[in-house]
Amino acid sequence: MQNTASSTPPQPLAGLRVVEFTHMVMGPTCGMLLADMGAEVIKVEPIDGDRTRHLLGAGSGFFPLFNRNKKSIGIDLRDPAGAEVARKLCASADVVAENFKPGTMAKYGLDYPALSAANPRLIYASHKGFLPGPYDHRTALDEVVQMMGGLAYMTGRPGDPLRAGSSVNDIMGGMFGAIGVLGALIQRGISGKGMEVQSALFENNVFLVGQHMLQYAITGQPAAPMPDRISAWGVYDVFSVKDGEQIFLAAVSDAQWAVFCDALGFADLKADARYAGNNQRVTARPTLLPLLRERLALRSASELVALFEAAGLPFAPIRKPEELYDDEHLLATGGLADITLPDGERAGQTAKTTLLPLTMDGERLKVRMNPPRLGEHTRELLAGLGYGEADIARLHREEAVS
Repeated sequence: MQNTASSTPPQPLAGLRVVEFTHMVMGPTCGMLLADMGAEVIKVEPIDGDRTRHLLGAGSGFFPLFNRNKKSIGIDLRDPAGAEVARKLCASADVVAENFKPGTMAKYGLDYPALSAANPRLIYASHKGFLPGPYDHRTALDEVVQMMGGLAYMTGRPGDPLRAGSSVNDIMGGMFGAIGVLGALIQRGISGKGMEVQSALFENNVFLVGQHMLQYAITGQPAAPMPDRISAWGVYDVFSVKDGEQIFLAAVSDAQWAVFCDALGFADLKADARYAGNNQRVTARPTLLPLLRERLALRSASELVALFEAAGLPFAPIRKPEELYDDEHLLATGGLADITLPDGERAGQTAKTTLLPLTMDGERLKVRMNPPRLGEHTRELLAGLGYGEADIARLHREEAVS
């Protein structure tokens, strides 16, 4: 096990034991957040491994991103001896996290009622597709809830629903699960009792589009998809500039509009009464934006970056994810960290991963442990539960046969 941290980061959850029965993205995100904050997180995997270890394409980054700072134990829950190991492991835990279909954990005596009867202080974090209700029997995916929950409609152009370009509901659903766990830990410190926390993809998605729901409630007008929306600001758009490059530029206040015009030498626009106020510029967008596009097309992206940065105006070059590996801010602030890849053709090689977007006591939360190899900590954890060498060897043999 390689320690990749150059210094000891804050670990506010050190001493907390989390056992997670999770796969894909949502549940593992919850465990990763707790692990990054110092908890001992034990990932219980099927004996042939979490299937995200070997996904292709868009899923190939799932396991190494969301399973750092964790230990791995391989257990066959269908084997009564394996299920007993899992229950003993949960009896030693402060938190159990899972993201399986309703009823799955109960089959093995690993649901909240069963585990809390033996461990009343247990906090149990369930990550589901839907909170209990008419939909809770359905199989949910990030894309499913984006489509049924209005996010794909808002992201795509009219008539062309489009999923967001990341696993936004899975990741945020795991975040809300972790937030619930932290709140439950505080309450346990007061009452001495644990509780069940539930987080769900659909409800997470509805929370994300809540701003558009409230827009309708207040204005009586349905929200238009983002590419076709009525902007709240006169200048807030992507512009194609010299040599085919693109850049996002904005001026979201009257003061910024004046600075915008001064920086670009647009004295005539600054003096034009039709553009004096933000709402006037919003109304005039059909004529103002083509005029700006024509003028800005002669400028290079690098020139505009320099002008806007010097003027303190909002701007953003249009980048691809892989280009962020060379981002000067991420490199200077330690926003990326090395991990050793555990699986696939590049197993054993080093790659850089993204850290949590926060600091504690002025420090980023580091990678203490690489994403684990399948079952890497099985022997250590079984020994910690009191299993002797003979029992450990027997369990290993049974796993190999299974």
